[in-house]
Parts: sequence; structure tokens; C-alpha cells
Amino acid sequence: MSRYIGPRNKRSRAIGQDLGLKTNSVKVARRLTIGPGQHGAKQRRKTSDYGIQLKEKQKLKFIYGITERQLHKNYEAATRSDASTGEELLSILERRLDNVVYRLGWAPTRASARQLVAHRHVQVNAKKMSIPSYECKIDDVITITKKGLGIPQIEVLVKEEIAQPAWLQKKGTVGKLARFPERIDIAEAIEEQLVVEYYSR
Repeated sequence: MSRYIGPRNKRSRAIGQDLGLKTNSVKVARRLTIGPGQHGAKQRRKTSDYGIQLKEKQKLKFIYGITERQLHKNYEAATRSDASTGEELLSILERRLDNVVYRLGWAPTRASARQLVAHRHVQVNAKKMSIPSYECKIDDVITITKKGLGIPQIEVLVKEEIAQPAWLQKKGTVGKLARFPERIDIAEAIEEQLVVEYYSR
């Protein structure tokens, strides 16, 4: 199945948690307790273990805006690592170029960061990169192109001072991957072990 392009708040309501898919979090918070659809307000049934694992896997997909195929491919790569599979999976997802652009504060959401990359407004090591799924490596230098800086929204965001993750370095319009992200660096409420259990059934 291709990437979901419908109403993003509906995804947050289905999970019952603000996934940071849109900038207007106040509107999302008001309706989180009510599921989407005609019968969303009715009491939900008790979720099975499989249902809990599936929900956590879906949450991960929605947060990073990736397809099932991409997530499974990243999971397979994580299983080949010596580190914990769940933590390595999160580290791989965090190193995606669209996520790095989002973490650097150059885009309000991951979806807009992905669009910024796809439209060739981002450079990696002085070369234009249009692949949002590109996996950044240590010492990769990420910059916004001159054309990208001409976009009013980007111009404002670049000037804003935001807290940087410890694994990234930023100076103006230049960002650098200082080290691989660790589990402690990721603030999102994700139970990655449930995702591992889902795929290892």
C-alpha cells in the first residue's frame, strides 16, 4: 500500500495519541479521546496482544511518514545489527534525511521536511539530494540551498533558535550528524519492543 495522504489528524485519533503530524496540536488534543468514524465515540473493545503490537507498528509508520514496505526493510536491516533490534530500528529511522531536516528545525513537520527534500532544496555534502529516505552518516553535512532559503516559511524557521538533539550539530543553515542517535535521544513515546514482537511473530 502506498503512503497515506488522507486527513492526518484521523491517524492520531485512531492511535489515541498526538503523533506530531500537524502543527495545530490544540485541535488534535481536544478530540484524541474520540476515535475517528461514525462509532468512534462508543467504548472500544479490549485490545488483544496482537492488536497492541499492530497499533504500535502503525504508530511508528505514521510518525515517520513511511510505507509498510519501508518499515519492514528498516526492520530487516536492524536485525542484522549487534545492537538491540528495537533501538537500532529507531536509530535508522531517525537518520533518514527528511527526519534530520525536521530535527534541525528547518521544517514544522516531517511531511513538510520530506517535501523540502523531494523538491531538491536540501544538500548533503554540497550535493543536492532529493531522496527523503537517504540514511545520513556520521560527519555528513546537511545544508539548505539558496533557492530553499528563499521560501518565506523556511527563512523564518532557519532563524529560530530551537533545542537541538545531542546527536546533531547546527550552525545557521548548516547541520552535521555528530554521532548516531541513541534511544535516550528520542523523545517520542514509542514502545519499539512491541514492533519487534509484531515482526518476529
